[in-house]
Amino acid sequence: MLAAVDHVQLAAPPGSEDALRTYYTAVLGMTEIPKPPVLAARGGCWFQAGPVQLHLGIEAGFHPARKAHPGLRVTDIGAYAARLEERGAKVDWDDELPGHRRFYSEDPVGNRLEFLEPMGTVAG
Repeated sequence: MLAAVDHVQLAAPPGSEDALRTYYTAVLGMTEIPKPPVLAARGGCWFQAGPVQLHLGIEAGFHPARKAHPGLRVTDIGAYAARLEERGAKVDWDDELPGHRRFYSEDPVGNRLEFLEPMGTVAG
């Protein structure tokens, strides 16, 4: 039986690890976690914030997905969006999901990321 999502894997082009590290740590506020040595040899990097893990794997011939994306639940979405914008990330608000505030952004290699917060949980 399924119990939880362990992690989400996103792809990235060869040589993009430094840009990914800067974005996922300095912009999103995640922590880089070590990959097991056998997997580290393949390149890429892993990040975590609380129970959320994002794994960035290197893919030759990489092209970012236009529609596919992880949906990341955040608290105090307005402040989080401001954090991203202050650090140079584009924030595109979308009001089409009933009961939620949400926006989209992209990492440095073009991976689409959705950030959302259910209405009624906004920090005061």
